[in-house]
Amino acid sequence: MKLLDTIHKRKSATVTTIIMLLLLLAILFLGMKYLDPPIESGIAVNFGTSEMGSGNIQPTEPVKTQIQPEVTEQKEVVEETVEEVASEDAPAEDVMTNESEESIKIKKAEAESLKAKAETDKKAKAIAEAERKAQAEAERIKKEQEEKKRKLDEMMGGIKNSEGTATGGQGDDKIGGDKGNENGDPNADGYYGNGGSGGNGDYQLGNRKPLNKPKPTYDCEEEGLVIVAIQVDRSGKVIRANAGIKGSTNTATCLLSRAKEAALKTTWQQDSNAGSTQTGIIKYRFSLSN
Repeated sequence: MKLLDTIHKRKSATVTTIIMLLLLLAILFLGMKYLDPPIESGIAVNFGTSEMGSGNIQPTEPVKTQIQPEVTEQKEVVEETVEEVASEDAPAEDVMTNESEESIKIKKAEAESLKAKAETDKKAKAIAEAERKAQAEAERIKKEQEEKKRKLDEMMGGIKNSEGTATGGQGDDKIGGDKGNENGDPNADGYYGNGGSGGNGDYQLGNRKPLNKPKPTYDCEEEGLVIVAIQVDRSGKVIRANAGIKGSTNTATCLLSRAKEAALKTTWQQDSNAGSTQTGIIKYRFSLSN
């Protein structure tokens, strides 16, 4: 045969034949076994002719079935429905409980906040009321003092009282104070009139009086008021002078020069308690008619 023309093909055919014979024998002798009729399997069911029944005696003929409402099944359905509704409502109750607790906490916090605010407002009103009363009392006391002062002035004949802070005093009365006029010369001896500069001008240096008041050389063809700003040391020496400051009515060079020369030659009382330099002014009036 041409199909088995080689030794390999013949060996393959022999092996295949042997395997097929072995499989056939295995199927014949070792195959599936079964019974005829086969053994029944499952659960045995009682003989009956209806879906419902009661009693312990098995009838051999069909019996008449009594129709009864399916109360049991409805009850079970109702119980299941109630259980389902209860199970569904349980989370809602939990949520409502949680919301109630949170609402209570929030309301409690709001109540505490309102209470604290009310207490703060009450304290603020009390403080404001106390300050208002204190201010009203201070104003009342001030008015009473002013009224007493006014009445005292009227009783004393209208004497003008000073409220300065300087100590000491000057005058020819028996009442303390510094008698004179605010526009007067601190070195003048008179206490009456409207005030003036005197023959040698105004000399102002706090409580210190001039010891030497040289008159300025007057060889100018000008007239008017020249005010000189001065700086005086503790020994009473004028160390600096600036003529023609604000208030001067004539700033001609000749007048300024003569006023400055006179100011630098002026000497004042010594004052060890004064500063290193004390500032003051001197007023010179130049008139061609003199």
